[in-house]
Order: sequence, then structure tokens, then C-alpha cells
Amino acid sequence: MTSNTAPLKKLLVQPRRIVITTHHKPDGDAIGSSLGLYHYLIQQGHHTTVITPTDYPDYFAWMPGNGDVIIYTENTDLCARLVDEADIIFCLDFNSLSRINEFGGVVRASKAIKVMIDHHLEPEDFDDYRHWNINACATAQLVYDFIVNVLDNKKLINKDVATCLYVGIMTDSASFSLPNVTADVHRVTADLIDLGAVSWHIHEQVYSNLPETRLRFIGHCLKDKLEVIREYNTAIISVSKKELEHYNIATGDTEGIVNYGLSVEGIHLAAFIVERTDMVKLSLRSKGDFPANEICKKYFNGGGHRNAAGGNSNDSLEAVIQQFKSILPEYKKLLVQ
Repeated sequence: MTSNTAPLKKLLVQPRRIVITTHHKPDGDAIGSSLGLYHYLIQQGHHTTVITPTDYPDYFAWMPGNGDVIIYTENTDLCARLVDEADIIFCLDFNSLSRINEFGGVVRASKAIKVMIDHHLEPEDFDDYRHWNINACATAQLVYDFIVNVLDNKKLINKDVATCLYVGIMTDSASFSLPNVTADVHRVTADLIDLGAVSWHIHEQVYSNLPETRLRFIGHCLKDKLEVIREYNTAIISVSKKELEHYNIATGDTEGIVNYGLSVEGIHLAAFIVERTDMVKLSLRSKGDFPANEICKKYFNGGGHRNAAGGNSNDSLEAVIQQFKSILPEYKKLLVQ
């Protein structure tokens, strides 16, 4: 844990103009931690705005405060003005301004105090204050810790705060199934339930409220696109832009598909490789000590956690698939142990 955020307790005594932002194509942790902090800050009278660099999945639209979120790509002038006027910018669930696309230049140019709350490796030094722990299972866990242990204000964790932070922890931990889900994580989520988060309802909203097209797309991925390479205990699911269009896939609809590959018996590494409009993107998941983040950083302009990482390439879908396969012999000892 690295934290130099104690001075913020005094700084936040008076109402401030605050912007909260998170990484592009926000996932459950990004949205959950942002809206959780938002609901905390507005109770103290801070003029607070959540700005996301891009759109995000519709299955988070039910979350309290979602209607107040501003999407940068849809309202660049307003977002630039809010950042320019801000006293404090909270940067949640990302470690580099490149992770917020074009919005990163706007944030970098701002004279506002910048606060990073994050759990990713190798943070860029753009922030003034940092609450950072790579062992945390989610940024939402760190927001909870920031409110309770840095700001000493647990009494302001109401139902809305608790609900949003629970979403972040639940989704980034793959429903509490990853190795970094410790007893402390369960104590935090139990506390959030006591404070108003309705766990079964949250799970239902996120995981059991899917459009029919997404279920059919998942079926297509499993039946026709799953490739298992037993020699390297690796599974690959690859999808073309044409297939995305055929199934009317929207933002967030591919989230979690990589985990199906990892669920195959004996598989230690899974890749989901998808052709987007501007580039090919990869999501890797692994088990045990296999360094998925190393592959993404070394070969695919990315990074992430040891067991969950992502990257991208400007090559064709077929070229990226072949490149990924060509890397596997280098890691054979780790994959077949």
C-alpha cells in the first residue's frame, strides 16, 4: 500500500469543485468506484461531476447516479470547462493518462490537484496524491479504504455508496473467485451489505439481465470460435468485426467472454482476441503464477495484472492470432507445469 492522501482530509472540509474520472470503456470497477466516491462527496456539499472518457455498458444504467455521468466524447466542451474549473480531479482505476484517451490531455493540462486511487502496476507520475495498492482486488475496495481509514468518515457510506462500491468489487473479482479475494475483501463486502448494498439484487442486475443477442453471441463464441491448444494448455476465442456486427454487439457485450476459455479443464492461459473498428484488442486471463501482463506489455502495447491483462495491435486479426500463437513456445514451461 502506498498512500500520501492524509492531507486531503483537511482539504475536503470545505466544499470543492471536483471531477471524478476513470478509464475508457469503463467496467464495473471503474463505474462502481467512480459513482461510489461521487455519492460520498455530494453528501458533503462538494460540486462533483463524474466524467467518463467514453461510453460504457447499458447493464450499469440501473446504478444510482448513472444519469448524472457525462461522457467526454459526447460533450467535449462541457467536460473541458468542468476540468478547467475543478479544484480536485480524482483519477480512479487507471495508472496512466493514456488510459483515458483524448481526455488525458485535458486532465494533464488542468491546474487542479490530481488524486490517483488505483491498483494497477507501474503508475505514471501525473498525480499529486496517491492511494495505491496492487494487492487490492478492486479500486472500489481502495475507495472504501480511503473513505473509512483516510477520511475517517464511514458514517457517510450510505446505501448508494455501498451499492456502487459492491458492484466494483464484485465485478473486478469475477464474483469473488480470484486469488486476491482475501478475508479482508469479504469483510469489506459484508460491511457494504450491512450499510445497504443488496447483494442478490446487484448480482441479478449485472449478470442476469442480458439481451438475447449477447447470449446468442456467447453461444457462437463457444461453439464456433473456441480453439483449445492442448500442447500449451491455452484457449483462444477470436471474433471479427463482421461477427460483432452480425450479433449487434454493443459496448460491454464482450466483457467476461475470455473467462469461458479459462474455465476449460486444464487450461492455464486464455485469450479473447477481437477485431474492433480501429485496432485488434486482446484480453488475457491466466491461472497461478503465469504472467499474462508480461505478454501484453512485451508484445501487445498493454499491461495489467498478473492474471488479468489486455493489449492491442494495429495488425490484422489473423496476424495477431498467429503472433499470439508464436509466443506460446516461449512460455511452455510455465504453461505445462
